[in-house]
Amino acid sequence: MPDFWEHPKEAQAQMKKIKDLQAWIKGYEEIEKACDELQLACDFFKEELVTEEEVDALYADTIAKIEALELRNMLRREEDKMDVVLKINSGAGGTESQDWASMLMRMYLRWAERNGYKTSIANILDGEEAGIKSVTINIEGDFAYGYLKSENGVHRLVRVSPYNAQGKRMTSFASVFVTPLVDDTIEVKVEPALLSWDTFRSGGAGGQNVNKVESGVRLRYQYTDPYTGEKEEILIENTETRDQPKNKENAMRQLRSILYDKELQHRLQEQAKVEAGKMKIEWGSQIRSYVFDDRRVKDHRTNYQTSDVGGVMDGDIDDFIKAYLMEFGGDLQE
Repeated sequence: MPDFWEHPKEAQAQMKKIKDLQAWIKGYEEIEKACDELQLACDFFKEELVTEEEVDALYADTIAKIEALELRNMLRREEDKMDVVLKINSGAGGTESQDWASMLMRMYLRWAERNGYKTSIANILDGEEAGIKSVTINIEGDFAYGYLKSENGVHRLVRVSPYNAQGKRMTSFASVFVTPLVDDTIEVKVEPALLSWDTFRSGGAGGQNVNKVESGVRLRYQYTDPYTGEKEEILIENTETRDQPKNKENAMRQLRSILYDKELQHRLQEQAKVEAGKMKIEWGSQIRSYVFDDRRVKDHRTNYQTSDVGGVMDGDIDDFIKAYLMEFGGDLQE
């Protein structure tokens, strides 16, 4: 088509489809090649031309490639390919739960770094003594939402608290909310009459870093649920940059993401009625426990657990994500 690039949105959507198909073809070709090499290695082993260790290594590599493609097969919904808005709120418990929220923030930032995703802090509210009360993080990259949707829910920490003088074991909670970060190719209706703005000075470290301009923006949107009639005020604060128009643009993108997610949640809840009794769509339920003293992190939906607490808190959560998607991902397809 000569006029292909004259329609940027349609062209962009088409290029995404092509890229997705190319990824499937490449994945299949890699597996086909690995299987051929493995078969050849088995023949060579019979002739004592390769060692058993070399065959085992090729076998493990082939299995890893197959499992990676199987995992990708669990991410076929429209929203799975999208970027993510990840929000963490500390639960009741003061300093201990606020410290736990900051530990989770680091865990997700490290996970994103490990996987080559781009991150930005849209807004953060520090705790009084330590940790954070809440944080909103944008995570951008292929299938960011598809992978991180497994993290939606309440995360429970059990440890001997450094903030408790008696050295008692304490339990803390933090909530993680994951929504797709929509782009201009997704149609979301925002009613301008229901929008209101105000501005404020973004916080700083003091001295020359104090922001003397009201670059922080606060967006309020009066939302009515089209299915239940319930009304709520959606409040979004953005202090991501020192450029007020840019912060407004970022806040609007988050609003569109929230509105899109509300429609998505409705679709998932309707599907949940059909498949009642399964735990996969219990948004807000306690999903995972991190028991530091027992060196155990356990996911209550899949029963997958590990003793590598340090690795998990350093962002190594891929096995938890994989276990969730392999158990529930196929059931969540269109």
